[in-house]
Amino acid sequence: MSHSELRPQEAAAIEGDVARALAEDLGGGGDLTADLLPDVPLRARLVCREQAVLAGTPWFEACLRAFDSRMQCNWRLADGDVILADATVCVITGRSRALLSAERCAINFLQTLSGTATITAHYVAAVAGTRTRILDTRKTLPGLRLAQKYAVRCGGGSNHRVGLFDMVLIKENHIAAAGGIMAAVTAARTLHPGAPLEVEVETLQQLDEALSLRPDRILLDNFALADMVVAVQRGAGRVPLEASGGVELQQLRAIAATGVDFISIGALTKHLHAVDFSLRVMQ
Repeated sequence: MSHSELRPQEAAAIEGDVARALAEDLGGGGDLTADLLPDVPLRARLVCREQAVLAGTPWFEACLRAFDSRMQCNWRLADGDVILADATVCVITGRSRALLSAERCAINFLQTLSGTATITAHYVAAVAGTRTRILDTRKTLPGLRLAQKYAVRCGGGSNHRVGLFDMVLIKENHIAAAGGIMAAVTAARTLHPGAPLEVEVETLQQLDEALSLRPDRILLDNFALADMVVAVQRGAGRVPLEASGGVELQQLRAIAATGVDFISIGALTKHLHAVDFSLRVMQ
């Protein structure tokens, strides 16, 4: 599977994502402005005003085809490709009312998901040549988690767990509420023996305890670089290590140099710069 290929659950989510977006835009009255237009064949080109990584074309097309199933999109680029500034990304052919009614929602998906892919690509480039992989988190836009996780892969990143249901991630509050790391891990293995298990630690002492329990992964939360180096030495070949906690782009190379397997970064999906796309009718 390529990094920009839709997974089954992502493909299944598109219809619902688009339905919510269009209901929000159309309300109960439809597009009052498009009603003024003659409903004739129309061509338009989609232009990107800045360099970016493209992501979200399936959501874009689904918006258009919700109005007109015969709408045609001639893409010049594919999801995961780098777009140069002022490049024509797509030429669209369809009915005028359908095209202009779908325009805003379609571009909203594309600008948001391309923004996610673009920032991810910057973080991935910062660790190029190392063994460290960049992961997303659950800090996603409500209702668009699967879409944003798809966009992270378009930018060259990897996905962490989708939600609370597909991995046990024991964090500091779980440890405190359970009565310690041992108690939390024991409960996890009893109740969810088939689920991947990750344990968050905040100190080297907690790391040693977690290593003795052999979870599938250990998360080093807000570790100093020096402690991270020690953690990698202790965990090498035993349990994969993930660094996390307020990671900034300028820190990435130094963190990757410690030898951690993963760096998870909430900024990929929550600190968004929407990419500037524009639709222009072709005369």
